[in-house]
Amino acid sequence: MSTATTRGQRTGETGETGEQAPAAADALAGLLVSGERPPRPSAWAASAAFGWRAVLKIKHVPEQLFDVTVFPIMMVLMFTYLFGGALAGSTDQYVQFLLPGILVMNIVMITMYTGVAVNIDIAKGVFDRFRTLPIWRPSAMVGYLLGDMLRYTIACAVMLALGLVLGFRPAGGVTGVVAGVALLIVFAFAFSWIWTMFGLMLRTEKSVMGVSMMVIFPLTFLSNVFVDPATMPGWLQAFVNNSPVTHLASAVRGLMAGDWPATEIAWSLGWGAALVAVFGTATMRLYNRK
Repeated sequence: MSTATTRGQRTGETGETGEQAPAAADALAGLLVSGERPPRPSAWAASAAFGWRAVLKIKHVPEQLFDVTVFPIMMVLMFTYLFGGALAGSTDQYVQFLLPGILVMNIVMITMYTGVAVNIDIAKGVFDRFRTLPIWRPSAMVGYLLGDMLRYTIACAVMLALGLVLGFRPAGGVTGVVAGVALLIVFAFAFSWIWTMFGLMLRTEKSVMGVSMMVIFPLTFLSNVFVDPATMPGWLQAFVNNSPVTHLASAVRGLMAGDWPATEIAWSLGWGAALVAVFGTATMRLYNRK
């Protein structure tokens, strides 16, 4: 009797077929939205959160700092003692010319790791989760670049400290050095958008590094980082004198020497704005479509 009654109650609750009756839409809405939704994070808050994520990755994998510590030290020592005696007569004189240029060269070269990091996260499926979040869409990309700015600052500090040991004495003092480093980091932020585009476009991290090297090596070596372009053939001077790396190296070198090379600074900032406009737009289009 009790068994029949229980079955009758179950039948009345779930229907004749024994399946659960559908819940009312109002009841579901009450469960899902039990209170006020938290405010949507601002563009800066979302970008800063992704930037902090990039910093935490360095904390858990400190080997990532090799390219901003060991590699810059090797470059400064190698080129100072390799070319110093032949080009300037002594390493002390050559390091005054070389260090600002090698600073630019190293920072520009390590920007490619931004694209590598983006490509790795895509392969792991991390970006699929980012795309579902109610945040400012470019914040994931901007966060990568904000985190890398810390790496660029570390690399600059390491090279400047080594340069002071080798005899580098900037006539512009602390102000000139800080201004030069700030301009360099701003340009590196803009330049990194090239590699975010390649990170989204190419299939593997090895292909990203291969393409990056093909672009960076000619761009950095065909510049005024190591020698004055006046010693080059005329056809090569036309390329070197209009290279963004040449303008940036001249601007950083002038600021550290105590000058204010307004033309070179304007060229460097103009190149940076153009890179963000072109490659930043291309990056976000690929990100929205990928």
